[in-house]
Amino acid sequence: MTGAADETFRAAVRPLVDAMGGEMVEPEHARGDDVLLSWEGRAIVAVRLPHLSDSLDRILADLERRHGMPLSELDRRTKQSVVRGLEARGAFSVRHGVETVASALGVSRFTVYNYLNRENSARGGERRAD
Repeated sequence: MTGAADETFRAAVRPLVDAMGGEMVEPEHARGDDVLLSWEGRAIVAVRLPHLSDSLDRILADLERRHGMPLSELDRRTKQSVVRGLEARGAFSVRHGVETVASALGVSRFTVYNYLNRENSARGGERRAD
């Protein structure tokens, strides 16, 4: 791959790396937990993934951009939808995930658990309060 082709590859993967909250670094600066991306047998770029807690903050900021307003200003039904989406993405497996989401939504932890329980009851499942 030539220098121009390397840049084309980097440009192609940049939207995904940015969406994940990752950082692209030169392969020679890769750490043990970085993901090395290779093309045609040659390392082109290493991706440094964010910590899970940083990912949740990034996801919440992205949701605010998508909705065009702070999450705390959303109506109840939209907040419930946000919680469902966050649960599907594993947001509540992160330490203090419920507290972080509750704060962003401007509701209590109890309210977030109610949203989760309501959704799980509708699906026939149960969610335990941690």
